Amino acid sequence: MKRVLVIRYGALGDMVLCLGAFRAIRAHHPDDEIVALTTPPFADFVGQSGLFDRVLTDRRARWRGWLGLIRRLRAERFHRVYDLQRNQRSAILYRAMRAGRRLEWSGVVRGCSHFVADDPADRRHVALKLDEQLRAAGLPGLLEPDISWLGGEVARYRLPRDYVLLAAGSAPRRPEKRAAPECFAGVAQHLAARGFAPVLIGTEQEGAAIARIRALCPAAIDLSGRTGLGDIAALARGARGAIGNDTGPMHLIALAGCPSLVLYSAASDPARVAPRGRRVDSLQCDRLDRLDPASVIAAWERLGVELPA
Repeated sequence: MKRVLVIRYGALGDMVLCLGAFRAIRAHHPDDEIVALTTPPFADFVGQSGLFDRVLTDRRARWRGWLGLIRRLRAERFHRVYDLQRNQRSAILYRAMRAGRRLEWSGVVRGCSHFVADDPADRRHVALKLDEQLRAAGLPGLLEPDISWLGGEVARYRLPRDYVLLAAGSAPRRPEKRAAPECFAGVAQHLAARGFAPVLIGTEQEGAAIARIRALCPAAIDLSGRTGLGDIAALARGARGAIGNDTGPMHLIALAGCPSLVLYSAASDPARVAPRGRRVDSLQCDRLDRLDPASVIAAWERLGVELPA
């Protein structure tokens, strides 16, 4: 039995987009021990997938913590590494783990055994780049991502039958990826008038924005701070649709099969990073803080979600 390492840190959207690669690696190494290296926030998510035998975490500490991680990885004596992170930190790990020994490495570090070029001007979707990387390492390519293992108990929310999820938040350090609460409120009002219950999801840190939406649309239901990743996946399976910013939960929602409209500013390129799913559409403008509800509603109507009976 050989030992294989897969490196992927996150954020959530990046992690979800790698699920097809994780499945392909597991299928290619059925009898090997596959270990994931990720950051603590995603350790449970990766571990629950059933695609890895063990999960190691990198707290991205400096000096002693960093040296300790390198010593631990060298002690594991991995036969092959799939570097799906593809950044400077994983390049340093390559050099440290390879020193004085033979190591198969799939990634973008020049000189590694299974090299793929990483062109910043390449506008292909992340999934296509991952497929290319796996094929260069001798795999047939990506498999379809699967989150059937991810779920939660959502009956406790006592939601109406016909609801639409609204993901009004984004990464705290990326305010340019966030439409204004007033925009989401206008969309929520439109949905409520047509018989859908608008359901707001997000973190506790997004409470002020969600409170503003509810002040303008009292019909909206606030689930902020009350949903884990499994709950979001389960909510998506029962939702009539979803509208949200370019944020990690929208990747889970789309992959669960929920018709999804994702909002983008000029800071993101949907051609590269759009969620994968059965019915996914995008709306892009230069500045999301200036996006008007009418434009979102028009895009939502084009998605073709049927009205409640």
